[in-house]
Amino acid sequence: MAPEIMKGLKDVYLDTTESSFIDGQEGKLLYRGYNIHDLAEKSTFEEVIYLLLYGALPTVSQLQEFDGILRANRIIPDEVIQILDLVKTSHPIDALRTGISALAAFDSDVNDNSEEATIRKAVRLTAMGPTLVATHHRLRQGLEPMAPNPNLNHSGNFMYMLFGEEPDEETTKLLDVDFILHAEHGANASAFGARVAASTLSDLHSAVVTGVGVLKGPAHGGAAEEVMKMALDIGNPENAEEYARKLLDSGGRIMGFGHRVYKAEDPRARHLRERSRKLGEKMGHPEWFQILTYLEDKVMVPYRSRGIFVNVDFFAGSIYYLLGIPDDLFISIFALGRIPGWALQCIEQYNDNMLIRPLLEYSGKMDLEFIPIEQRG
Repeated sequence: MAPEIMKGLKDVYLDTTESSFIDGQEGKLLYRGYNIHDLAEKSTFEEVIYLLLYGALPTVSQLQEFDGILRANRIIPDEVIQILDLVKTSHPIDALRTGISALAAFDSDVNDNSEEATIRKAVRLTAMGPTLVATHHRLRQGLEPMAPNPNLNHSGNFMYMLFGEEPDEETTKLLDVDFILHAEHGANASAFGARVAASTLSDLHSAVVTGVGVLKGPAHGGAAEEVMKMALDIGNPENAEEYARKLLDSGGRIMGFGHRVYKAEDPRARHLRERSRKLGEKMGHPEWFQILTYLEDKVMVPYRSRGIFVNVDFFAGSIYYLLGIPDDLFISIFALGRIPGWALQCIEQYNDNMLIRPLLEYSGKMDLEFIPIEQRG
């Protein structure tokens, strides 16, 4: 009797977790028991990092100490800057992957997979990730890298290192919320990849590099970039209807809609929708939000009955674009937010490990006769 094939491991439960809870029918997301709506509106990314890694929200003193550790670990070795300079023509997500791999050579805990060491490495990687991305971006522009600014929080420092000037409070909060929304999301493709690496008892750097590599794929992390490219192709709201009709009639799809898990609206999208509108009005470019909402409220409404709703990537790209962030950095920003989540997934894997090794049902030819090469026609 042939085994049942679960393509893409759809609806297969790998393990139990305390990391995040997702109700795809209701459109509900919890990190460590806390609703994403509360975290997005009331907390900071630093608090969420602490929550994910330590399992509880920090007190004031705990957060101050933890934030100080994050700020103290932003500087990357000069040798890693040299490596980033060597690969400055590469895509930013490839440079981030290379940079994380290089950092392993300078981490004294690299081969220690204990929970304590893994948390220390996770904190360092979370702190250094923005420095890697910003350094590579400036090097490819022929600019000197900016040293981290210890007076700015995680998101504000990233924008400072990227553009060379301190961002305003609204911009800092925008990116902070974006990092929160991307921090953790169960056994998605990149987290699963990271857990597979961890299940072999490889180190955290290897697992995070795996996560970054999986995230690069347009079926996972590239949607925000593709949504903004679509909006730019449309150009103005008057063109949206014709563009969408031609795209759908030709068998194409509107990017930023649908999700493997959610059959209701992605709860994270709510927090970027209104921020995209306000930022567009502030910057004098409301047309991007108008294009996106036309696609959401007009073109894609019939698909809701099939469980296809807007996801977190749909409005993220417009926010990055309005902030002046190049579209090829969008995936890297997703990765910077997700590093704590990947680390938590790896910690859980290390703590109760079994090598992840699914099976494949063979469907090829059987028992073929081997013919020596000189006798093959």
